[in-house]
Amino acid sequence: MRKKIVAGNWKMHNDLQDSKNLINGIVKGLQNENVNCEVIVCPPYTSLSEAAGLLKGSIVKLGAQNMHFEDKGAFTGEISAAMLKSAGCEYVILGHSERRTIFNESDELINKKVKKAFSRGLKPIFCVGETLSEREGGVTNDVVKRQVIQGLMDVPEPDLTNMILAYEPVWAIGTGKTASPEQAQEVHAFIRSLIKDLYSEQAAGKMVIQYGGSVKPENAAELLSKNDIDGALVGGACLKPDSFLGIIKSA
Repeated sequence: MRKKIVAGNWKMHNDLQDSKNLINGIVKGLQNENVNCEVIVCPPYTSLSEAAGLLKGSIVKLGAQNMHFEDKGAFTGEISAAMLKSAGCEYVILGHSERRTIFNESDELINKKVKKAFSRGLKPIFCVGETLSEREGGVTNDVVKRQVIQGLMDVPEPDLTNMILAYEPVWAIGTGKTASPEQAQEVHAFIRSLIKDLYSEQAAGKMVIQYGGSVKPENAAELLSKNDIDGALVGGACLKPDSFLGIIKSA
């Protein structure tokens, strides 16, 4: 049985003190709980080292929000996988819709990042999802299929056990709109069938597929009850301990 995984993507929020307060609130809230899911927080780069120290000894894992595909070099403003590892990261979000749309990241570029993360011992949280116009145009499956196939190009099957695939409909991120549990389940099931076709039935069965897109305590339980939804990649609701803890409780 696949373990539920809840990850919080803080995006460009929280200075160092805010990060300390949020982490302390999350860790304190989980101390006396019997938590049967994995929990990940992804603060901004400037808080990673401090976060690693505060999370030491807790059940909460640390992730980053992005990385470059080269090990080092003249790439002003970029962060390498080795830097993230040295800061204490275990996970890294790659291919988030904001990286794809705002920063024009291509499937080819994201694939380079995914392979680099694996090669340096980081676990990718690899994001896919369609825009509103693509959903209304009836091409959701075509878009998701392209993103999965190209993003996982040349990734061997054994590596799949060390990654998370996150389905995030772009139209539901930060908009307050949420894909209905039925809509989300339909795409998650499609992704799982795609992994089966690309790799094997065993790989598809083990693949953790999160849902992201305006997940909050009020809708988390219903979303996470679906057969193929294995957790949540949380945005705004992860910025307050109580709401993030509510989603974790649902998982």
